[in-house]
Amino acid sequence: MSTIKLVRNDTGPQLRLTLTDSLTGSAVDLTGATVTLHLRAVDTTTVLLSRNATIAAPLTGVAVIAWQATDLDLAAGEYEGEVETLLASGLRETIFDPLQFTIREDFT
Repeated sequence: MSTIKLVRNDTGPQLRLTLTDSLTGSAVDLTGATVTLHLRAVDTTTVLLSRNATIAAPLTGVAVIAWQATDLDLAAGEYEGEVETLLASGLRETIFDPLQFTIREDFT
């Protein structure tokens, strides 16, 4: 999996996630679901940020993370993100492989 590269204090780019069933490859129905990205520094246990996604296309499993003004006010370094979905049925599913992020300082 590729590392997502971000710049400190930016509010873009948005992350577009397409959630699929790992066994069938079919889209996860996100109707009535909540999708949350939890972010922490690599080799730590403290969650630094939890950001809810906007469900952009529920029937095709598409959710979008839009960074808020202070979300990426983090030290330059390596981070990992866990994507957690709470389905309308109450079933909680977490993607097994964390997303990898690198944040660098901005120039100004």
